[in-house]
This record gives sequence, C-alpha cells and structure tokens, in this order.
Amino acid sequence: MKKIISMNVVELELPSTIKIHLVVNISRIRRYIGQVEEQRKKQPAPVIIKGEEEWEIEKILNKRKVRGKDKYLVRWKGFMAESDTWEGRENLENAKEAIEEFEREY
Repeated sequence: MKKIISMNVVELELPSTIKIHLVVNISRIRRYIGQVEEQRKKQPAPVIIKGEEEWEIEKILNKRKVRGKDKYLVRWKGFMAESDTWEGRENLENAKEAIEEFEREY
C-alpha cells in the first residue's frame, strides 16, 4: 500500500507491468496468504518420455482455432489454474485419451 486516501480508499504501489487502477476501495484488499508459493513447492517433477520431459494432463478445458489449427487449453496435473496453457495437437501426442474425452463431452 502506498498511502491511505480516506477511510475506504487506498492507493496501491504496484509494478508498472500490472495495468490496473492504483486507487481502490479497501473492500478489494485481501491479505496475501502465500497459496501460490506453497503450490509451486508441491508441483510434480516431469516424467521422461523418449528422452523428453513431459507433465501429465489433468484435463482439457477448452478448444479454439488459431490460424486454422486446433489449440487446447490444458490443465496440468498438480498445477494451479495460473499454469494452464494453450497447446497445439503436436504438443499433445501422448494425450490422445484426454483429447478424445474432451471431444466426446463437447
């Protein structure tokens, strides 16, 4: 917190890369608990398949087309939602079952 403007409003001090309004209502302020750091410590190690490091897919969440190619939003097993990534089929060769399950459901 940079300074208190009034009883209900504070001005935040944040890195310039975060593009939000710096003056916010106090009801928006939450104490940081450290969940992200704790989760990062618990992240699983990659599995070695054919000499390559790979992580296990928990679930495919969504699908979109980018330049005519399918991309899948992947939730990685043992990781938080912040680590979800969009991956092309070429990066998901060992996840055919997860792709088939997603296609069946949607």
